[in-house]
Amino acid sequence: MKTNKKNYLLISFTTGFLVWLSATLLFRLLGQHFFIVDNALLMLFLYSILIPALGFISTSVFKRLKLDNLESVKSASVMVLPGMLLDTVCIQFFERIFPNMPEIYSKTFASWLMFAYAIVLIFGLLHKKQVSKN
Repeated sequence: MKTNKKNYLLISFTTGFLVWLSATLLFRLLGQHFFIVDNALLMLFLYSILIPALGFISTSVFKRLKLDNLESVKSASVMVLPGMLLDTVCIQFFERIFPNMPEIYSKTFASWLMFAYAIVLIFGLLHKKQVSKN
């Protein structure tokens, strides 16, 4: 089955938006139960889990769409755009959007988000297209 590369940026944008929406709803509803800034081990785990989770999501998109190196970089850039734009609002109005978490958590939350976006961009930069053996 030949993948239509023409839509890869739209698919990347949509994937990024859906990941942002899912994560934002998760934090809105349950963030107070797992995003506990005072617990260093838990925070280390939350930062660490981003690497395999976002690596899996981003490389799945790159592989499914059979993207080359430059296309993977573009895809990753477009994938993080919706979240980066929308999270500026989430951070600015943290106490209204995430009333279940103390406002003082907003700095750590912003740091965690920036790390997440960096992970996706790094996977885009490091992706090497698989050469078909046929």
